[in-house]
Amino acid sequence: MEQLQENQLVSELKNVVGDDYVLTSQEDLAVYECDGDTLDVARPDIVVLPGSSAEVASVIKLANSYGVPFTARGAGTGLSGGATTVNGGISLVLTRLTKIVEIDPDNLVAVVQVGATNSSVSKAAEKYGLYFAPDPSSQMASTIGGNIAENAGGPHTLKYGITVNHVNGVKVILPDGSATVFGGKARDCLGLDLLGVFIGSEGTLGVATEVFLRLTPRPESAETMLAFFSTVGSGGEAVSEIVATGVTPAAMEMVDQLTLRAVEDAHHLGLDRDAGAVLIVELDGSKLSIESEKKVVCECALAHGAFGIKWAATDAERAAIWKARKTAFGSLGRIAPNAYVLDGVIPRSKLAEAIRRIAEIGTAHSVTIANIYHAGDGNLHPTLLYRKSNKDEVVRVMQAGREILQLCVTLGGTLSGEHGIGIEKLSEMTFLFSDNDLKAMGWLHEAFNPDGLCNPGKLVPTLKSCGESGTRELLRYKVLS
Repeated sequence: MEQLQENQLVSELKNVVGDDYVLTSQEDLAVYECDGDTLDVARPDIVVLPGSSAEVASVIKLANSYGVPFTARGAGTGLSGGATTVNGGISLVLTRLTKIVEIDPDNLVAVVQVGATNSSVSKAAEKYGLYFAPDPSSQMASTIGGNIAENAGGPHTLKYGITVNHVNGVKVILPDGSATVFGGKARDCLGLDLLGVFIGSEGTLGVATEVFLRLTPRPESAETMLAFFSTVGSGGEAVSEIVATGVTPAAMEMVDQLTLRAVEDAHHLGLDRDAGAVLIVELDGSKLSIESEKKVVCECALAHGAFGIKWAATDAERAAIWKARKTAFGSLGRIAPNAYVLDGVIPRSKLAEAIRRIAEIGTAHSVTIANIYHAGDGNLHPTLLYRKSNKDEVVRVMQAGREILQLCVTLGGTLSGEHGIGIEKLSEMTFLFSDNDLKAMGWLHEAFNPDGLCNPGKLVPTLKSCGESGTRELLRYKVLS
């Protein structure tokens, strides 16, 4: 962007949102140069923090009039580079839009602005015995807008589904600055499902500003189990058998030895450091149903060599068990300064095979891999640990990650369960989709975003340069070229 044009745009943006909410210094811009995918860095030219839907619309209209790309951003907890401004332009930060507009307990609906955090919605609904079911690990910080952009899930996806299953409607500012609503307070089923198209579109079809969320009644009771296994494979076999019995736990999460040791070193939760894996199973519903399901879960776990089985006796013990899972990614920072968190999905029946072959890929590339699994629904989070300052390590990590995603597809799975494609998996989209598939996605994208200014370089690769993303050189393409 030429300096004179940028100065003019900055002046007009300040007239819209106020001087304090337009950032241009290099120190300020550096804060917004990536999301949780810290491998790929691209600094925006301008950061704008609007305070209302009307201001969002005005900023987008200005971006259009200057031909400047814009990328919506929430808390920056995403892990696929979805909020990274690969073409520069405006980082449109929505964290001032935090209002819980309404909790309607009679209709089980919350109306919230997109900058509200995931956990704040549940806290606001708590007094009515309700909560918002999707629970990504970052739920204390991640925003509802980010959840919608990536169609986020979390440990309780197994029973309750992902974000799209809990949204009735979205107020959207389209890429030209006009406003519309997909769905509403009561989700309609008329015509094309534009709400379904929008959720998970990673901010490429427009910018959500307000959301109608579906709330869930809190279950009568919940019980949480911690069980240790000698190997990850035996834990995976127990998971498959539990599901095969017909029991549907609220969550089934597993971490390997490397991860549980990092968590134990960080938080001293009393985990067995000699175990090869730890499995967390949560059951919820009526007390009567839980009692019968507990018996089945224990039988399946013991049949596959579980030891040290413990059911939480208090809320504090249950919170400690979940702390072991929710802090897993952060605890890995004790092992290496950088981590590449993958997000492939495989059929549950292939879990043991996937675990074995991921280990083989890590060995082949001399890459340390910590494993964290949404084991119940086959959503794998192999976490490749490395030092970004070491180019050779970065190359090996990128190669290993690509092979793991290829493995997931080969086993009958897919590229992402909840983190999205962003810039991270653009090259790998051809593993799963044909040229015609990608063309169809491109046509839909163009219908909403004909000028390509709304979060360019994400989600849908161009066939001419599949995997190339944006005008600012990204490290992942530089090291692999």
